[in-house]
Amino acid sequence: MLDKLKIPSQLRQKIDQELESHESIRWIGQPNLKVSHLIIACFAVSLFAIPWTAFAIFWIYGVLGYKIPDLREGFQPQYLFALFGVPFVLVGLGILSTPFWIWRAAFEKVYIITNKRAIAFEGAGTTTIRSFEPQQLAKIYRRENNDGTGDVIIIVRSWKDSDGDPQKEEVVFLAIPNSKQVETLLKELAQTAL
Repeated sequence: MLDKLKIPSQLRQKIDQELESHESIRWIGQPNLKVSHLIIACFAVSLFAIPWTAFAIFWIYGVLGYKIPDLREGFQPQYLFALFGVPFVLVGLGILSTPFWIWRAAFEKVYIITNKRAIAFEGAGTTTIRSFEPQQLAKIYRRENNDGTGDVIIIVRSWKDSDGDPQKEEVVFLAIPNSKQVETLLKELAQTAL
């Protein structure tokens, strides 16, 4: 099963170490990067970054008198003023690269359902491993696209922050193909706790 997925080698080793000898994998998957709504949303934000970055570069170039600075003439005051535009260029480049970082993070996620528990692995270098026993799988539901790809929500945690404002966290198997099958397997696993 592991051979069909493109799992980074470090993460694959951690999966092998995490599974106990009596556990068998019933399902394993990764986010479907082609339809991930997070990546699509990031591309929309990145469109905003194009004019932002272009304007910041144009502004810096304008401050410099529409020419490349010649440092042989010595340091000019407008060079210092032009440096104020550099953070805006860096922010624009950061926003433009967001889809890549989201894609990379999704590539380093693996979800597993075994005969004993559900496990979510996130990250290849420093890995967060969340294990869910059958009794924790009481309120499972899914958000599904027309093609069957969707999110399976395992746990919703609600609390109030220090200001008294309500907060919510969803633990999700994100953008997985055939989300109905995964939801069914998780509900079957939850039944073993009864």
